[in-house]
Amino acid sequence: MTAIPLPLVAAGTTGSTQTIAGQEGGALVRRTVLPGGVRVLSEAMPGLRSATIGFWVGVGSRDETTGHHGSTHFLEHLLFKGTTRRSAMDIATAFDEVGGESNAVTGKEHTCYYARVLDEDLPMAVDVLCDMVTGARLDAGDVENERGVILEELAMNDDDPADVVHERFAELVLGQHPLGRPIGGTPETIRAVVRDNIAEHYAEHYKAPGLVVTVAGGVDHDKVCELVSASLARSGWHLDSDRTPHARRGITHPEREKAIVTADGLPHRSIVVNRPTEQANVVIGTTSLVATDPRRYAMSVLNAVLGGGMSSRLFQEIREQRGLAYAVYSFASGYSDSGYFGLYAGCTPSRVDEVVALMVAELRRLAADGLPEDELVRAHGQLAGGLVLGLEDTGSRMSRLGKAELVHGEYLGLDRALERIRSVTTQDVQSLADDLASRPLTLAVVGPFDPERTFRIS
Repeated sequence: MTAIPLPLVAAGTTGSTQTIAGQEGGALVRRTVLPGGVRVLSEAMPGLRSATIGFWVGVGSRDETTGHHGSTHFLEHLLFKGTTRRSAMDIATAFDEVGGESNAVTGKEHTCYYARVLDEDLPMAVDVLCDMVTGARLDAGDVENERGVILEELAMNDDDPADVVHERFAELVLGQHPLGRPIGGTPETIRAVVRDNIAEHYAEHYKAPGLVVTVAGGVDHDKVCELVSASLARSGWHLDSDRTPHARRGITHPEREKAIVTADGLPHRSIVVNRPTEQANVVIGTTSLVATDPRRYAMSVLNAVLGGGMSSRLFQEIREQRGLAYAVYSFASGYSDSGYFGLYAGCTPSRVDEVVALMVAELRRLAADGLPEDELVRAHGQLAGGLVLGLEDTGSRMSRLGKAELVHGEYLGLDRALERIRSVTTQDVQSLADDLASRPLTLAVVGPFDPERTFRIS
């Protein structure tokens, strides 16, 4: 099975259906563009009695303009507070009374409202989610009530030093790029944004050409399209047949800085956040690959080798051999025009310099020496097993369809995805490690330190 490219805009006429791929086990993936430019993708999984459906809007925290900062996350909350047809209690009851689950997630580049229900309850889920997305009430009183809820959520996150260090690292490594802003907003922006600005943000971005509906499980594609079309018809949205979907985000490849550290051995950028904690939380890393970079499969292997499990180099060296940390791992995030890669550890405050030096040394060792064949084979197996096991539930498959449409621009069948993972060579991993090791490092530390404290990496 080959990779199937997804068009930047609609292919063919409105209402035409494209069969994307026949999957293993009889699953079938199909894509239709409805009037208004709404895209519907489904993966039918024979034998399942459940389904997960997501309504994706291609707007995230990076899209907020002055005066609208925090609006994207605010809307995630407000859409559950009621519509012109349903109260907040109606929305909650609709899912509770059938044993279903509903939730939403805000990202830096998209927002998704989703539900998991029995296949027989899919019509209800489609209608409720569509009503929420297209007919949000955005009542001024709800805005004020939810402002307090969001501030409590931010306070909860700020009480978790691991959350804080990851947030500060992302802000610092991406600098002034809009992706560097916190997804949930800050207490300052949440207090400042007013109801009218939130409504403006909603009116600008929640439109038919930006909507993607994905569903996986015991579903029939044509029936899903009928359900979505019927719900949209009640919405009042403009659904002109000549409207096409919004194009995928443009991709740029800006020049990056060179030189891993400054002359005095300090990270290129660093921040120290004082918290009266028993443990220091540390992230060190750099800019990385965009989401569509062909090397993203090599990045997955590199991540598995460095910090992806109990056999990874960071885990073995820092935890097993030296006993310096309980939690230690690596991670990578890619977006349309930027990304970052990092190494995390939680350790005794007095050992931060040592742990940071060890983490950087492992990245440099991979760049200089590569990895032996047995380590590569182990990483291949870890990723392949994780991919297959991760697709055992309908939620993962629903999410995979959304990212294929909004982010990657292609849909990969499982066999093809496994083939790309297994095609990564030791040279691919070493070359990418060398690229990362040549970039300026950013260090974020949260712990019982003076904010003026400096940490060296070598």
